[in-house]
Amino acid sequence: MNTIVNVPSMSIHHLVDTIVHNDPWLAPYRSQLTHRLIAIEARRQQLCHTQQQDHAPNALIDIASGHEYFGLHFRNNQWQFHEWAPNASAIYLVGDMNQWQPSAEFQFQRIDGHGHWELLLPETALQHGQHYRLHMVWPGGEGPRIPAYARRVVQDSQTLIFSAQVWRPKSPYCWKNHFKRPNVTPLIYEAHVGMAQEEGKVGSYQEFTVNTLPRIKAAGYNTIQLMGIPEHPYYGSFGYHVSSYFAPASRFGSPEALMELIDTAHGMGISVLIDLVHSHAVANHVEGLGLYDGTSYQFFHEGPRGRHPAWDSCCFNYAKPEVLHFLLSNCRYWLDNFKVDGFRFDGITSMLYHDHGLGQAFTSYDHYFNHNVDLDALTYLALANQVIHNLRPDAITIAEDMSGMPGLALPTAQGGIGFDYRFAMGIPDLWIKYTKDIRDEDWSIVHLWHELINRRHDEKTISYTESHDQALVGDKTLIFRLADAAMYWHMNRDDEHLLIDRAIALHKMLRLVTLATAGHGYLNFMGNEFGHPEWIDFPREGNHWSYHHARRQWSLADNPNLKYCLLNNFDQAMLALCKTYDALRYSDVHLLWVRDDDKVLAFERHGLIWVFNFHANKSFTDYSIPAPAGEYEVILSSDDERFGGHNRLATDTPHVTLPVEDSTSEGHSQRLHLYLPTRTAIVLKNRQFWSTQKPG
Repeated sequence: MNTIVNVPSMSIHHLVDTIVHNDPWLAPYRSQLTHRLIAIEARRQQLCHTQQQDHAPNALIDIASGHEYFGLHFRNNQWQFHEWAPNASAIYLVGDMNQWQPSAEFQFQRIDGHGHWELLLPETALQHGQHYRLHMVWPGGEGPRIPAYARRVVQDSQTLIFSAQVWRPKSPYCWKNHFKRPNVTPLIYEAHVGMAQEEGKVGSYQEFTVNTLPRIKAAGYNTIQLMGIPEHPYYGSFGYHVSSYFAPASRFGSPEALMELIDTAHGMGISVLIDLVHSHAVANHVEGLGLYDGTSYQFFHEGPRGRHPAWDSCCFNYAKPEVLHFLLSNCRYWLDNFKVDGFRFDGITSMLYHDHGLGQAFTSYDHYFNHNVDLDALTYLALANQVIHNLRPDAITIAEDMSGMPGLALPTAQGGIGFDYRFAMGIPDLWIKYTKDIRDEDWSIVHLWHELINRRHDEKTISYTESHDQALVGDKTLIFRLADAAMYWHMNRDDEHLLIDRAIALHKMLRLVTLATAGHGYLNFMGNEFGHPEWIDFPREGNHWSYHHARRQWSLADNPNLKYCLLNNFDQAMLALCKTYDALRYSDVHLLWVRDDDKVLAFERHGLIWVFNFHANKSFTDYSIPAPAGEYEVILSSDDERFGGHNRLATDTPHVTLPVEDSTSEGHSQRLHLYLPTRTAIVLKNRQFWSTQKPG
């Protein structure tokens, strides 16, 4: 977790020295790094000055409170409604309260020359549950709009029209758990509320709370990353085309039901992150922010720069103070009102570069320091991290960036942008390449090792074998790549099938080696812990609006007669080991042995030795690997019968290193001699080391 400090100008050169010291390859770009930090501080001061809070100790946090002013609120025994619409010539509130017709009684008044509007109404004018929209009038046109800060937006099941909804329940939600995110390695369960049930329908917050949360707790994950929480018109967008940034998706239930979900997770000791999509917005006019006040440039860039060429969406103008006010307030809103514990910032690569990173390979540092970089977007991300971490020091932020931009996940105090973690996005692509294009008999273990640890070691990373991105329609889950159609017929436990046997063995090994080499955290997508066989496909015209693939088949893992439960057992054991020995807190991974001819990899991490035999048909007896001196015991074997293995290892046998006169590997004069069955991974702990440590 980052401790954020505001950066005085005099210290900027010191911060640049720090980041260059950590990565000498950045030395030629010292001036660009300096310019970035100056730009961040200048933008912060500009915002504070705009809000006349230049010297307030928590100025940036106070600025990020637009949600408490804009939109509809009940305060001081009256309804207060504020809007920002500079190009509007008139605004009316229309809805159930006035038969959806503009009227003088519900007309906003312009209150300044900056596009701010106000409507004050008596308590009796509006009732909980009523539907409403704005009727926006501008020079040369008019049209319905959903307020930008609306906190509740619903879709009519018959007309499919979206409207805002007055939301003032008699009894506000009463939080039961006072939760502070513990400083632990994030073991993240990426989930989608709507598809978290087996029935072909849209699941609810309540169903997720009752049915899915206990599964996540039992599986051993300590963090949930929820997709698609802010309101989005098109269900099939996964929630990545957001329309109403302050409204939780109503198709899953009420705001209070989401609060109960988060509160219940907290009671289980589970942190809750949500996807925050500030990289673009849905282009819709009525439901979204497109042409909100009749102009395309109120929230977004004008002209071609305002449209994303690949996503058919709108691109925010991060240079505008009002847009920064909106987005920073959105960060604070979810922390304040729903007590989330942090965010995954989606699509950051698209924000960082004027060409959105499309078609770029990012093979040189030059790509991170040229005119293609959107400095305004980079500045916004730094300010967002300042707001989040100043408001909630225990909260975490994760950057989804494919480009590898240096400094994203460095603390502000080290000259970085301030994210706590970045995703190691190359690793799932690596597994796709290996499982799709290369026979495992031909895998290069040397190359594999290099790619697994190829990261910025001064920044914290989260590794994964597959997220929702790897399981979309047209693609395959990892287990299905390994087993293909045989999964449909040969997953019974009494069915011996060579292809399934291979798939299960490699599925366990790939997950374990990804976890074991991860920088500082691990992620799994919902259901893939037990090898969910099928891809994700949300209802759309191309599949006749079917929900068949927008669900999770939990019954596969629950059936003791199927092999899915064995993969589920291994995932639980793998995470339990990681937590017991706090394996990922200590980021140093020391290579002990790697051989392409034998397909064997061994490395040490915090008193544990991880050994992988990827060979397709060769088991090794008395295999010798260098190791720190001591006595070892096997604490995990992927070959255990309870994990779908063949029980070829005697895990209760201690292993003692033996001295060798000539050591050529990593300076170790001791070697372990192990039995390594084919396609098996084992983890051993050093008894002497752990006699002085305290497992978790």
